[in-house]
Amino acid sequence: MIRKPEACVIRQATAEDAAAVEALYRELISDPLIHVSRSHVGKLFLSDTSFLLVAELDGIVRGTALLNLCQDAMYRAQPFGVVENVVVSEKARGHGIGRQLLTHVEHLAITRDCTKLMLLSSATRTSAHAFFRRCGFTGDTKLGFVKYRSRFGIR
Repeated sequence: MIRKPEACVIRQATAEDAAAVEALYRELISDPLIHVSRSHVGKLFLSDTSFLLVAELDGIVRGTALLNLCQDAMYRAQPFGVVENVVVSEKARGHGIGRQLLTHVEHLAITRDCTKLMLLSSATRTSAHAFFRRCGFTGDTKLGFVKYRSRFGIR
């Protein structure tokens, strides 16, 4: 039987959502340095190029995704989008929340004339990779590389 996705509310995060977003990030990775500040979430809310989204189901934040628009000189100055930190609470998976978040990301990208969306996912998260493929992302055309600050050659 195919389960019908539950409708959730997708909206931009406000400062009041900082703790809920931080809790979702902590579900994704256990890093003691994770800190989501109310003031920074408030700044993102006012940004024209960064969109921190939350998905509410039954009034509770159950998912989040971040879209950053990057300026590009290649295609008539059209931007492209970078999607990061797509997280749905483990308790709420299977309800269509992740797909609704990514559909909203696509809507934002279309309304801002983006040429493409790029998404990074940890190499070991194979179930997430399968989900992203089902949502139309492909891992076959580009190879992503990451260099964390601790490895920068300049101090």
